[in-house]
Amino acid sequence: MNRSNRTSVIFSLISLLFSASIQAQEAKTEAGESKNAGKMEWVRVSDDKRGFVLEKSGGAFVPWGFNYDHDEDGRLIEDYWDAEWPKVEADFREMKQLGANVVRIHLQTAKFMETAERPNEANLKQFSRLLDLAERVQLRLDVTGLGCYHKKDVPDWYDALDEKGRWAVQARFWEAIAACGANSPAVFFYDLMNEPVVPGGNRQPKDWLGPPFAGKHFVQCITLSQGDRPRPEIAKKWIAELAAAIRKHDRRHLITVGLVDWSLDRPGLTSGFVPEKIIDEMDFVCVHLYPEKGKGQAALDTLAGFAVGKPIVIEETFPLNCPLPEFEKFLDDSRNHAAGWIGFYWGKTPEECRRGNTIADAITLAWLELFQKKSKEFTDGK
Repeated sequence: MNRSNRTSVIFSLISLLFSASIQAQEAKTEAGESKNAGKMEWVRVSDDKRGFVLEKSGGAFVPWGFNYDHDEDGRLIEDYWDAEWPKVEADFREMKQLGANVVRIHLQTAKFMETAERPNEANLKQFSRLLDLAERVQLRLDVTGLGCYHKKDVPDWYDALDEKGRWAVQARFWEAIAACGANSPAVFFYDLMNEPVVPGGNRQPKDWLGPPFAGKHFVQCITLSQGDRPRPEIAKKWIAELAAAIRKHDRRHLITVGLVDWSLDRPGLTSGFVPEKIIDEMDFVCVHLYPEKGKGQAALDTLAGFAVGKPIVIEETFPLNCPLPEFEKFLDDSRNHAAGWIGFYWGKTPEECRRGNTIADAITLAWLELFQKKSKEFTDGK
């Protein structure tokens, strides 16, 4: 064997050994996670209706986690979870390492309903795979559904439906999701829809979505015609119908709705989802709150308005509109009413943010460092 061939063989052996080492490490990681799998306790609302407890041990459970709504490139999870599953696994482990115990995932209607009648089995399989990952990593999921965030992905047949037809598709969506999640302790709760609205009066045909924010449509209407119906009554009926669809398969997991902060029955802009008028249909309240500079008390007053006899989770929050010290004070003061907090993670670790040179990287880094700093304090309930 000449020198060139010997060198080639040596490099081949090194490559094989390195590959085997990586595979062994991955197997060791999954084996370690698998030891914990199945040990997750189910979560329920506490007897005093102020927070959450673990069913078996009775210990307090304080939701503290991240919205995993899109990655650093703006892609939704269904856009990459087929071809880039290792990225999903890596992101979940990163969120766990940062101190999270909850991850909010956002599932899109069009990705899970191929037609008005037929669910997408491939994506349901991926969702089941995500449940297994969450259980291994010991992260509970806030499963938010019925997203239409990317308008280009919403099929014409779905937008062309009337209220009754659209609600029927939404019920089938939740039946399919609940059938997958019913036996998984990794599911913390089902959030029926992100920021639904009952508009006053009438809207144009097919005009189901609110205006975009950063290219995504997070607000969605549940009807196009109010008629002579009180808006909260429409909201209440819609929640009850979708919750009944879930309960066909899953009678255990909690159900809620992700409410905009302008849902309170106050003068001005309202969503129709008035907390005290819909609370009987939900296990607890979720509200999205982004305190503004110099208006921390106003945000706290709004939060207090959602205290209607059941736990409150601030399902979305971030120092988007105020300096970090003000945001930290808001978090601290919000503990008088809130029982859980969910911020944001977009796939960039603190180390990656430090290497970045954008304002967004700096803001995200500051947020992640605050999240880590507050993690033990908040989840220990001290």
